[in-house]
Amino acid sequence: MKFLTLSLALASVTATLLIAQQTAATPKPTPSGTIATRALAQQLAHEATDDRIRAYGRLLKAAPDNVANQLGLIAAYLQKLRESADFGYLDRAAKLVDRMLEKDSGNFAALRYQNEIDLQRHDFRTVAERSKTMIKDNPSDAGNWANLGDASMELGDYDRAGQAYVKMFSLQPGLGSYNRLAYWRFVTGDGQTAVQLMQNAVAAGDAVPENTAWCLAELGDMYFKLGRVPDAADAYNAALALFPRLHRAWAGLGKTEGATGKKEAAIRNYERAQSIVPLVEYAGALEDLYTASGLPRKASEQRDLVATIETLGKVTNEKTNRNLALLLADHNRDLDFALKLMNAEVPVRGDVYTWDALSWVLFKSGRLQEAQEVSVKALKLRTPEPLFYYHASKIANAAGHEEASREYSQRLMSLNSKFDFGKTDRKSTTVP
Repeated sequence: MKFLTLSLALASVTATLLIAQQTAATPKPTPSGTIATRALAQQLAHEATDDRIRAYGRLLKAAPDNVANQLGLIAAYLQKLRESADFGYLDRAAKLVDRMLEKDSGNFAALRYQNEIDLQRHDFRTVAERSKTMIKDNPSDAGNWANLGDASMELGDYDRAGQAYVKMFSLQPGLGSYNRLAYWRFVTGDGQTAVQLMQNAVAAGDAVPENTAWCLAELGDMYFKLGRVPDAADAYNAALALFPRLHRAWAGLGKTEGATGKKEAAIRNYERAQSIVPLVEYAGALEDLYTASGLPRKASEQRDLVATIETLGKVTNEKTNRNLALLLADHNRDLDFALKLMNAEVPVRGDVYTWDALSWVLFKSGRLQEAQEVSVKALKLRTPEPLFYYHASKIANAAGHEEASREYSQRLMSLNSKFDFGKTDRKSTTVP
């Protein structure tokens, strides 16, 4: 299963703004036509994603070259991608963007969406460079700064990411900028401020309920990693009240219930998450829960599912999938393939999550010295990720570095985490 990056919800959060910019910049429509286009975009922004896709599809059949409706459909496709993890929607969005750029290579809105699509394709360096060029041409566009920040986060350039997000916030305060600042603060070691910023993102809200629900789930993840399990459960439930098909919120409830020993409830909620989007990490969590609950046949079915995902990845020559690599390492399976996945990931990503995953795969592969060196890179920001310190403690202990192992364990305890280290929990998707 591919990884969804930071930028996805920006497409829906700012679709109306992009359409307004485009119609304002085009001299042909009459004022009443421009107003009608904006009104339509605002109206459709409140519709369900499938309804938006159908509506924009019908409009484009009648007027195939209408730029505003093309932008609306692209935004709807990218929103559906996040809701479903079906990358067919990314391909559809990309075809529309390509068609727009063939007719007008300088179409600003299309170039913005090209960046968001390339982020999903892990072409982070291209996005960073293109964003910087676009910023020179239009330094007051918040979306350019968002794309630069998102690409920089994935590349591990946290100073530049922070500067970009602060600039984005100054231009367009709201859910998207609060959410990004929260994530940046969390990754760079300030969990408490991250929580406050994510609460602000939730309070800001958005016309698309899934975007606000996504922030609530992200808030739940932060609470959980900081040991605030009841608060995490409340955040996940609030997310589901807004958007009942939010798979990551169901998985979040599975985590909180698993952490409090409610295995049956945890299984039910992970099963619900998996029925919506069958992510590899949900299969891994269910395998462990079924095993712990004395259900070996069901655990075997989840192992078979992971094996199928692994085989498909090999057949399609999938080069990056750190969640799968971590799951394989956690279960000591196919470590050569896990290492191959991570060796392909490192050249395109330099964030702390990649370094942590690589350190764990190296450790499980018996490459202890390399694991130690890489683990240091994962911990450089003191990110409050329980797994980072669990992994580091195990690696240091195996290397005979007892003092370091104790230090990492103490840091883990300071998070007051109830994290179940038998399960893989990664930043598998992110912010609007």
